[in-house]
Parts: sequence; structure tokens; C-alpha cells
Amino acid sequence: MTPTHLPGRVAAIPALPTILDAFNIAPAEEARNLLLDCLRSLRWAHRVADHRPYPDIDSLLAASDEAAYDLSPTDLSEALAGETLPTLPDKTYAIAYTALSAAHAAYEAKFGHAFVICLDDLSPNETLDHVLAGIRSRLTNDPEEERVVAAEELRRLARGRLTHLLRGAGNCATSPTQPAPGK
Repeated sequence: MTPTHLPGRVAAIPALPTILDAFNIAPAEEARNLLLDCLRSLRWAHRVADHRPYPDIDSLLAASDEAAYDLSPTDLSEALAGETLPTLPDKTYAIAYTALSAAHAAYEAKFGHAFVICLDDLSPNETLDHVLAGIRSRLTNDPEEERVVAAEELRRLARGRLTHLLRGAGNCATSPTQPAPGK
């Protein structure tokens, strides 16, 4: 038996709510707390949450970028204070952790905040080399130049964390002691 087609009739299939839909309708405080898991700046979280609803993820990411670009020096300091050393793969040798800890300590002593770097699109095998090279390279920056670089890395981290949260994609690791945001 073949199904018959009835002209002029279209079956309506209700759309399932998405994570973005849930974010758009969440209470403001809940949305801000979720955003603070992505970037630890109150001003950034308020600004992104206050401009809801977002029609799509790309619009949310664009708003996130814009708010990150507008961080004041105080906002940037607040966000940097909430960051820690990137997580490395479990199989990294102890000597690598020692080298990384020493490089991070030198960075923090010079700049007064944690080294931040977005590790999107890197394989676990490239992570350690990328982080060590990044710290060594950025140690040559003067403090103002490094604040600009760190602000860009924070923007990339926030974007990656939002993407991970809303799409289940991304690879921004920031804390060896806490699970990735949204997990």
C-alpha cells in the first residue's frame, strides 16, 4: 500500500529546543554564571547575557568577540586572574611538567597573571610544544604588548568555550584541576 499525498497539506513537525534556545530564555543570573565559565569577566558576561536573545550561534559568538574586544584594563585583569595553566595530555612526561611549570612561573613573575593560550585545533601531541613555545616567545614581550596578546587569547578562549558549550566542539583547555566548561 502506497501512502497517498493530500494536496495542500503539510505535516508540521515541531522543532526541538536547542541549547541556544535554553540559553536565550534562561534567567539572567544563570546565563551570566554560564558565561563566567567561558571568560571570568563580569562585564563581559553581563554584556553578552544582556543582549539575548541571539538568533543563532554565530550571532552569539560575534557578540562574545565584540564584548571581549571592549574589555577595559581592569576587566582584562579580572579575566586573567581567573585563568590557570593549560591542561596537558596525561601522557606528558614529568620533566615536561617541570619545564612548563618553570616557564609559567617566569611568565607570571614578569606579567603578574597566568599565561593564557587557546589550544583550539591542536592535537594532544602538539599541545606541550605549542604551550612552551608560546610562553618562551611571549616572555620577550613588554607588559603592554603582552596584555594585548593575552586579551586576544582570552577572546579566543571565550569563543572556543562558548562553541564547545553550544555545539559540543572546541578544544580550549585552561585548568588542570577543573573539568572543561560545560562538562
